[in-house]
Amino acid sequence: MSYEMLVGLHVTNDEMYQEYRAAMKPILIQYDGGFKCDFKVSETLLPSENKDINRVFTIYFKDEEAMENFFSHPDYLKVKEKYFSNSVSSAVILSVNNH
Repeated sequence: MSYEMLVGLHVTNDEMYQEYRAAMKPILIQYDGGFKCDFKVSETLLPSENKDINRVFTIYFKDEEAMENFFSHPDYLKVKEKYFSNSVSSAVILSVNNH
């Protein structure tokens, strides 16, 4: 069984966002997580919840519990505060697949 989310972001600082990805990846791996697809989007034709999206990706975990534990891990929260909060203006979960 796996747990996947399709996520849309509005990234405002690409360099800092890449630092976020690099810093969070070792924590993500600890929770059997990773990325399947990752796209930079040049134009949003139909925004979700009135949010511009310029980055879309699929993030996966072995199960929902692993996802919850990852996003609440103190080390991840420090990385998020340092990099994500200063590089992304909005985020939206476009879809969740639990299979």
